[in-house]
Amino acid sequence: MQEDAFGTFQDNYVKGIFTVPTTFYFSVDDIKKTVTLDDTGCTVEEGKTVDEADCVCKTSAEMFSRIWNDGYRPGIMDFMGGAIKSNAPQLLQQFLQAFGK
Repeated sequence: MQEDAFGTFQDNYVKGIFTVPTTFYFSVDDIKKTVTLDDTGCTVEEGKTVDEADCVCKTSAEMFSRIWNDGYRPGIMDFMGGAIKSNAPQLLQQFLQAFGK
């Protein structure tokens, strides 16, 4: 299911949210993806393709599904409790906006 979500990124990307190239590395259980967003579009690559992503997001498939499919918006306790680990939570909010979420 999460693999399917990554497959829809390019078609659902809303241009204009990210004006400079911004990289995201997602580790969702066994799925590892690098996503780059900029003013022209979205690219999704298998695995970690950058040394340091602008935003790293590590979470479970269950939490990813709640966020992507059910509209759940994580709160501070999700981050503090370790359900989601990220070096830049504010970029994750912007990421969701870039896909109309």
